[in-house]
Amino acid sequence: MRSLVDRREGLSAAADAVVGAVFERSEKDDTFPRSLLKEDESTKGLVRAAWEKKEIRGKPKEITVFHRPDGKGRILIVGLGPVAKFSAETVRWAAAAVVRNLKGKGARTLGFRLPAFVRESLTAEGAARALADGALLGGYEFVRYKTKTEGTVEEMTIHLGDEFGREEAALKKAFGEQAELLDTVLWTRDIANLPADTATPERLAEEARTLGKEFGLKVTVFDEKKLAEMHCGGILAVGGGSVHPPRLIVLEYPGGSKRGRTVAVVGKGITFDSGGISIKPSLNMSHMKFDKSGAVAVLGILRAAATLKVPPRVVGVLCCAENLPSGSAYRPGDVVRTYNGKTIEVLNTDAEGRVVLSDGLGYVVQQYKPDEVIDLATLTGAEVVALGDNTAGLVATDDKLAQGLLAASAVTGEPIWRMPLTDYHRELVKSEIGDVRNSTEIPMAGMLTAAAFLETFVGPTPWAHLDIAGPAYASATTYKYQPPYQNLGATAFGVRLVTRYLIDSARS
Repeated sequence: MRSLVDRREGLSAAADAVVGAVFERSEKDDTFPRSLLKEDESTKGLVRAAWEKKEIRGKPKEITVFHRPDGKGRILIVGLGPVAKFSAETVRWAAAAVVRNLKGKGARTLGFRLPAFVRESLTAEGAARALADGALLGGYEFVRYKTKTEGTVEEMTIHLGDEFGREEAALKKAFGEQAELLDTVLWTRDIANLPADTATPERLAEEARTLGKEFGLKVTVFDEKKLAEMHCGGILAVGGGSVHPPRLIVLEYPGGSKRGRTVAVVGKGITFDSGGISIKPSLNMSHMKFDKSGAVAVLGILRAAATLKVPPRVVGVLCCAENLPSGSAYRPGDVVRTYNGKTIEVLNTDAEGRVVLSDGLGYVVQQYKPDEVIDLATLTGAEVVALGDNTAGLVATDDKLAQGLLAASAVTGEPIWRMPLTDYHRELVKSEIGDVRNSTEIPMAGMLTAAAFLETFVGPTPWAHLDIAGPAYASATTYKYQPPYQNLGATAFGVRLVTRYLIDSARS
C-alpha cells in the first residue's frame, strides 16, 4: 500500500474514502461533537441526523459510512471508544478496522483526517505513526498462493489540515520512517508465512544473502560441514533427521555510530517442527511452519536497522533446522556437545528450539563479545498457557535491558510481560550425565526452565529472552481475538519492538 502525507484538509481532497473519528458518547450527553462538523457539512446534515438518531455511538471499531451528496466518494466515521482509554493502540485498531471494512468495496484510495486522532495524550506524530501501523499492517494479506483476490486499498494518505499544516516537514519525516519500518514488517510476514517445502534452512540463507547485497550487510552462512568443524552439535542434532541440512546464518550491520555498542539478536529458525522422534499430535501440526518466526524476525530487525540506520552495531544470528523423525534423527537419551563446549542431555526431541539456540548464543557471545544479547523464539507452549496468544514472555538478566524492551513495547503496542528467573529454575535443568538437559522431570514453569537452559550459553553477558510462541502468528481461531492489524498467519512480532528498542536505547 502506498502511503503519503498531504497538508490539505482531507474532505477537500479526492480520496475514494475519507475517515473521521468520534469518541464514545455519554448516554446523558446528546451534544453534537465539534470533531464531526466538517463531515456534517460535507454530507449536508446527514452526519448530524445519524448522531441524533443514535446511529453513531462512537464505540470501538464502530464504522458508519456516508456517501457524499456531491458524489465525491465516501465519508467514514470510526468510533474510538471512551476518551479516558484513548491511546496510540486505539488509533491502530481504528485504522485497521477501516481498511478491513473497505476490502472488496471498490475504495482504491483512503484518507485519514489527522486532527480527529490527536489528543493531549497523543501527539500528531504519535497519531500519524499509529495510523500508519493500523492501515498498512491491517491491509496485509498473504496472497502468494491465491489465484484470485478481492480488491483492497492501494493508497492511504494522512491529511494534516489547517491544524497541523505547519508541522508538515516533521510529520513527513516521522511518517516516512514508520512506513519504511512497516514495509520491513510486511516483508518479514511474507517470509514467515512461507510453507516448509519452500522455506528450508537454505532458503532462509538465500534470503539473508539477498538482504546483505541490497543493504550492504556482511553475511556468513555456515553449512553442515562447517558446523561439524565448529562442533555445533546442537543444531546438527536437531537438523539431522531432514534432507534439508541445517544452517547457522550470521548478518552484521556495522551501526550508524562509530562508538555505538554491539547488540546481538538471535532467532530460533525451525523451518518445520514435527517434534522429531518425540512426535507431536497431528492436530494443528501445520502451524509448525511458523516455528521459524524468531529467526525470520531477526532478518526483519537487521533489514530495519540498515534501512533506518540505527546507531548500535547489530549482529543477527539465525539458527535454522528442520526437525523431522527419520533413521538419522537425534533421539531421546542422546548427549550432544555444543559450540562453547557445554553438553546437552536430550530427553525430548520436541524441545529442540533451545538446542539449536545453544549453538547460536554460544557462537555470538564468544566471537563478537556483544554488550547485549536478545533472543526471539517460539519456544514453549507454556508461554501461551501463561500469557495467551497476544503477549510474549520476557526473561532478562539485566534490568536496564528489560526496562528498555518494556518501554519499546509500550510505544509499539507489541505486548510483553517480564517473568522471573530463579535458582529453582536453574536447578531443574541440570543434568546428571551432562551439563544441562533439554526437558525436566517437573512439567511446571516450562517457559522459565527453557529460559534457564538458554542462560547457560550466554554467561554474564546482559541478556533478554523473548518467548514469542503466542503472538508470532494468528490461527483461524485466535485471530478473531487479536488486534485487527494482526492478520491471519505470521505477525512478524518483535520486529517493531526490537527496532524501537535499538533506536530509543541509543538516544538514552
